Amino acid sequence: MRRRLRMGNLWPWKLELRGTPSRTMTYLSPVLAVVLTMLLGALLFIALGKDPLAGLKVFLIDPFNGKRAISELLLKSIPLILCALGLAVCFRANVWNIGAEGQFTVGAMCAGAALVLIDVPGHAIPGGLGLFLMIVAGILGGAFWAGITALLRDRFNANEILVSLMLTYVAQLLLMYAVNGPLKDPNGMNFPQSKVFSGEFMLPALLSGTRLHIGFAVTLVLAAVMTVFMTRSLRGFSLFVGGAAPHAARYAGFSSRSALWTSLLVSGSFAGLAGAFEIAGPIGQLLPSVSPGYGFAAIIVAFIGRLHPVGAVLGGLVMSLLYLGGELAQSRLGLPSAITGVFQGMLLFLLLASDTLIDYRLRRKAKV
Repeated sequence: MRRRLRMGNLWPWKLELRGTPSRTMTYLSPVLAVVLTMLLGALLFIALGKDPLAGLKVFLIDPFNGKRAISELLLKSIPLILCALGLAVCFRANVWNIGAEGQFTVGAMCAGAALVLIDVPGHAIPGGLGLFLMIVAGILGGAFWAGITALLRDRFNANEILVSLMLTYVAQLLLMYAVNGPLKDPNGMNFPQSKVFSGEFMLPALLSGTRLHIGFAVTLVLAAVMTVFMTRSLRGFSLFVGGAAPHAARYAGFSSRSALWTSLLVSGSFAGLAGAFEIAGPIGQLLPSVSPGYGFAAIIVAFIGRLHPVGAVLGGLVMSLLYLGGELAQSRLGLPSAITGVFQGMLLFLLLASDTLIDYRLRRKAKV
């Protein structure tokens, strides 16, 4: 008689549904995901023929090696945290905005266009006013791009996931047109870029001798403001209820249409602000490569932070660590640039896997 060997019977554990979701695992899951990512990263280094301890040192220790290294870590976290703050509002409201990358790009493009118009020889606009106008242009640009998604969802019931994602590629094409056309530097030797902006229109340094600018302090203030908004205001509560229990929200008189527009406009504004900070901070001009994927990485950051502003700050620092670790791994270990994306992908996959333990527990199977 033929015996059938089922692989499932070889595994001595099973998933058992919890009576109530585990609050402990809700906060422990991101920590578990980060630890498992580093352990799998060590195995990846071994597979690539690299010393795993040296590889983990590059990712976990070297980004904290001195004042300049720490300042770069904080600098890299600014756009990640800002985008994640906006995405947390959307996801809490059950509005799936996947287009923060496009909103970041349009915000940077609008802010760059404002500086190109303002930063001319003999201008009469003070640097402080110019910075303010640049930031407003970035915020409005990001909000406008997110508003397109809100309009199509509101009027035609279009899927916001597809619309926001597709608009990201439209935004990238618009940026390429801008830096090859109206915003192109006439003295830039035909490179697709804007001119380098004057120092008076750059964000002031927060730490002398480093590239860290005042945008980091603004980001922390905004995280505190969003914490109050999401946890202590009626509007924030209505967004949360609308996402968690739509029928209860309608019964309570909360407008789903208002939640859609509010969440997307807030998210787009934060992404646009991040784009403005990027071109008036570490880049100093408008380039086609203005973002290495901050808007997409911020989705992971938002979920690492449990859709909470304080968590978004911590998640942004973790993701910034992966970005800097990937750059150092290229220069010191000779690894390809894709190593950053591999670590980000592992972190996302392991976070989703660890989140399973919020609603389920591992139980050993009874012996038959």
